[in-house]
Amino acid sequence: MSDPETVLRGVGATIVVLSGKGGVGKSTTAVQLAFTLRKLGHKVGILDVDLCGPSIPRMLAVEDQDVLTTPQGKWVPVFADKERKLSVVSIAFFLNSKKDAVIWRGPKKNSMIKQLLTAVDWDVDYLIIDTPPGTSDEHLAVMENIRCANVLGAVLVTTPQMLSVDDVTRELTFCRKTQLNVLGIIENMAGYVCPNCSECSNILAWGGGEALAERASLTFLGRVPIEPKLTQCTETGDNFMEKFAQSPVASVYESIVQKLLASGARRDGGGTERSQHCDDSMDIDT
Repeated sequence: MSDPETVLRGVGATIVVLSGKGGVGKSTTAVQLAFTLRKLGHKVGILDVDLCGPSIPRMLAVEDQDVLTTPQGKWVPVFADKERKLSVVSIAFFLNSKKDAVIWRGPKKNSMIKQLLTAVDWDVDYLIIDTPPGTSDEHLAVMENIRCANVLGAVLVTTPQMLSVDDVTRELTFCRKTQLNVLGIIENMAGYVCPNCSECSNILAWGGGEALAERASLTFLGRVPIEPKLTQCTETGDNFMEKFAQSPVASVYESIVQKLLASGARRDGGGTERSQHCDDSMDIDT
């Protein structure tokens, strides 16, 4: 475990975004949560620890940027806006080419994640950690190193289909074994927003994420339909929450973030979470 004094220094509070399966919109969700928090006036960072499939820089149109180093040896995040209120760090910034593949065994992955969690010069109110799908070395490395940080908890992302819900159920088990508080579940791709009339139609299964939240006694954060304009923004790097602020999906994300902030306020009311589990062992088999 890293020195508690060096982990996520300069970060007010951290939210970890998880999914059990790839392709459910986890990274898109992480970016929209960051955009929404920024819209509310907060300074926000995104840490992309999906080492084998980093997509955050592409979604923010900063994939050609470089991470600079301070005289003290700290990495300076890349800013994704002119106001310098949204910053990002990703393994993608350290690769020689966009086509390079990260082919590392567990120990090297763990070492890199430890560096990402301790060597960045953050100055943010909220940090969103975008993780790979599933439960792997990356997830264990993150949890082992942030146990003494102020972590609000995890947001679990699933699509409505039971195939995805089953996988995110395993993610929930991981959270409980590693003592990571779960802030709630987002059901993504639940319906389709017509680009002409803005009506939402159910074209796939519906309600799986909400049903899981009810069974597990968790907060159901919201249902996000497929929105073509959002898909377009993830390709161009535009800020969906600003460019399409009147979209029904923008309202959904605003509601989700308000629930997350309310949850964080309730936790702060009972005292800081920092160091609560520093000396506890995680109930995992390695």
